[in-house]
Amino acid sequence: MTGFINRMWTTIYPPEPAKTEDAIRFGILGAANIAPIALINPAKSHPEVIIAAVAARDITKAEAFAKANSIPIVHKSYQELIDDPSINAVYIPLPNGLHYQWTIKALEAGKHVLLEKPSTSNTTQAESLFHHPLLKPTPENNNKPPILLEAFHSVFHPALQTFFKLVDKDTVEYVKASGGVPKYQFPKDDIRFRHELAGGATMDFGTYYIMLLRNIFGTEPEECISTDMTLMPQGFDQNCESGVKAKFRFPNGGIGEIDADLMSGVKWGGGWFSWIPSIGVPSVEVRHKEEITKHPDETLESACVWTVTMSNFLAPSIWHKITVQGEWTTRRVSDKVVLKKWTGKERRWKGTANIKKVYTWPVEEGGEAKKGEEWWTTYRYELEEFVNMVKGRKGNGVWMSGEDSIGQMKAIDSVYLKAGLPLRPGEAQK
Repeated sequence: MTGFINRMWTTIYPPEPAKTEDAIRFGILGAANIAPIALINPAKSHPEVIIAAVAARDITKAEAFAKANSIPIVHKSYQELIDDPSINAVYIPLPNGLHYQWTIKALEAGKHVLLEKPSTSNTTQAESLFHHPLLKPTPENNNKPPILLEAFHSVFHPALQTFFKLVDKDTVEYVKASGGVPKYQFPKDDIRFRHELAGGATMDFGTYYIMLLRNIFGTEPEECISTDMTLMPQGFDQNCESGVKAKFRFPNGGIGEIDADLMSGVKWGGGWFSWIPSIGVPSVEVRHKEEITKHPDETLESACVWTVTMSNFLAPSIWHKITVQGEWTTRRVSDKVVLKKWTGKERRWKGTANIKKVYTWPVEEGGEAKKGEEWWTTYRYELEEFVNMVKGRKGNGVWMSGEDSIGQMKAIDSVYLKAGLPLRPGEAQK
């Protein structure tokens, strides 16, 4: 409990070291609610990051946002902020449908971009963006093109990376990733549920779970094999879903399933209590294929199925749990009749204890300690790597590449195609 309290206190009130002379000066496009959590607060503890400016469609809102977050400069428009020569990097937490347009504009101005997920509205835009000439080394940019990162913050935390390492990608048989946001958290006319702004649960909460599947299997899905969409109610955008269930088949024959709900209600009671808000902790379970080993009695065989789970992968700095569990079976070789079956956590998998909590990078034998603190959130770890990449430093090796972001959008589009819903609209530069 003491550790939890210390982490929470320091997360909210982090140390604020003096800023370096070459600190990256960020501008924020939009007075978004996510910005203080995702960038402003993490930047306080980073000596090489200054939140210098903000712009919003409503200048009054921008001024209030700047005052509340101690941001010195308020620009009258997004373009004015991008054109500000004192700004080195731009954070874009705008509605999904505006991501492509304003990222291109920022890159054209030579700015580094931290781009909220999903990166674009569809695969066509993603391919155009991440293969854009602006991101290639040229004499004009001194062979140092701007850095562009899709902000899948949870990937950067050592807890999730430890979880990935506990998975044997080649023998994964089934994955279930699920979570829910309590009903009434978002109004039914929220930008998350507007098709013209590239909304929908798959584009929002669902992106995290698709990202998990792709990382766990270590490859792209071959096909989205089924979907179950909860469409918005009559009177609201029927091309948007408040919840999504989808299954994917991967090249090793494994199946990955997601269940993401932005209006989660109580599930039990035959629907009578569905009006009551409920929270589905973001969790993932990985089941491996059965392993068969020799038994001292040649007429028998031993088999084990390993399951690795993680609870709260989205906010592991608050709390999380990684569990490794084996289900053992002893059976006859001749007819496969089970003689004994039991479940336990007493053994070890890949040399690690069965229940783990990881807040900082484990120090590998013979390796250098990676930077991090127990109170660092996923966003703070992400910011550390973004700065490392901008500064040309090695970092800890975790990154979301452009090809990764393209693969992410392809998987998202496959869900909408399977569901018979239109892709999220948005054209790309030719």
